[in-house]
Amino acid sequence: MELTDTLRAFIEEGQDWERKPTTVKGVSIIRLPATKNRPASLAIDFNPIGETGLPMKKKGIMIMNSNELAAFRHIFTNEKVDSLLKALEEVLPDRKVSSKSAKAEVVQI
Repeated sequence: MELTDTLRAFIEEGQDWERKPTTVKGVSIIRLPATKNRPASLAIDFNPIGETGLPMKKKGIMIMNSNELAAFRHIFTNEKVDSLLKALEEVLPDRKVSSKSAKAEVVQI
């Protein structure tokens, strides 16, 4: 099945807030529910996988179009953000890592 066919079927048949992993680690597709102003839609969720094989964050970053992606890329490549993160790492204590694991159907990209 072609990617667009898979996505079309997911938006039509998937459950609200259902998440489908992809073959790119840390990238999944989320089906967003319909609202008063728009029909059901899909978003890409970015949440990198940690050393334990689980997502690093409880919630990732949802992107719905290329303009949003470009804006995040611009922010992530800003040198001031790197400096800010280095300062945060010096101030914050290390965090413990969970050891849970999960498996699900994977969307081929």
